[in-house]
Amino acid sequence: MLSDVAFPLLAAFGLSLAIVLLIYFIGGKISAKGVAKGTGKNEPYACGEDLPAEESRVDLEKFLVFALYFLIFDILAFVLATSFYTIGIMPITYSLIVLIAVTVLMYSGRHR
Repeated sequence: MLSDVAFPLLAAFGLSLAIVLLIYFIGGKISAKGVAKGTGKNEPYACGEDLPAEESRVDLEKFLVFALYFLIFDILAFVLATSFYTIGIMPITYSLIVLIAVTVLMYSGRHR
């Protein structure tokens, strides 16, 4: 019984592998070939002016505050989703804690 199922599966796998390899090799033969490396990489812009590469600086403090806000709201969403059918004051307590945390972060003035 196992050989009755195994042969069609192996045949389908072999046929699909052959088709994929055929498409890969045909695509490699008829695809457009790239230009030589380095031809336009080191040339200046169209205006002829060499512009120095600027160092991109990321404001890490703003990023961390944004990540903290995301973390707070992500945890709130998880807690509210898991305590949706809970009877009691726990979801409201968690929401108030998050509201207080966000208010403290907004008015602390450290992220300006």
